[in-house]
Amino acid sequence: MLTLQSDLHGNHLLGAMPSHEWQALAPHLELVHLRTEQLLCDSGQRIHHVYFPTTAIISMLSTMEDGSSVEIAAVGREGMTGVPVLTGGETMPNRVQVQCAGFAYRMSAQALKQQFARSDFLRRLMLLYMHALLTQVAQTAACNRHHALNKQLCRWLLIEVDRVASNDLNVTQQLIADMLGVRREGITEAAGKLHDEGLIHHSRGHIKVLDRKGLEARACECYGLVKREFDRLLPRLRQAETVE
Repeated sequence: MLTLQSDLHGNHLLGAMPSHEWQALAPHLELVHLRTEQLLCDSGQRIHHVYFPTTAIISMLSTMEDGSSVEIAAVGREGMTGVPVLTGGETMPNRVQVQCAGFAYRMSAQALKQQFARSDFLRRLMLLYMHALLTQVAQTAACNRHHALNKQLCRWLLIEVDRVASNDLNVTQQLIADMLGVRREGITEAAGKLHDEGLIHHSRGHIKVLDRKGLEARACECYGLVKREFDRLLPRLRQAETVE
């Protein structure tokens, strides 16, 4: 059980809560360690828990009948999983799987639904987050269809470092290829060019971003569009907290 509001600040949504709101949520939150590739909820499965990541990154994956999949959104310290429980849905339309190991706060879906019904602040907060998340999902779909792989890779790397607040990523080229729905050879070639240009350093299972501004200059507009939407909404959350 959480005892201090500072415990919640690893996740932006939880950290935006005024004291009386987090006091209602805290007894239902459990800090858990998530393993890489851990399946949290499969497509069509009933949602039993929601997760508020602090250091973990969780992928929302669209899976085809042949078993192939592509990432439609990445959820880190800025958000949560399981939003369909707040819109009247009981199941996930896509697979929810841990992409990078780390910690997250777990809460039962039923407890969140109860607090959502009771709290005007929590409803406003979650609706703002849903809006930003839908923007990410829609823009990812457009990006995967229309933009070159090297630009997609820059976008993906920038999203990852934003989610974990670190320039060091423990990821393999195969994982990136799986997330983008492309061949590993394409990722190897694109990452090699970024390495040669001094933008990243990559070794087996690890990528370090060396020049963030350089990556931003080479990324497609999709990264900036989604980031602006999250940045536009997060100040409103802090303002709402002040008002409360």
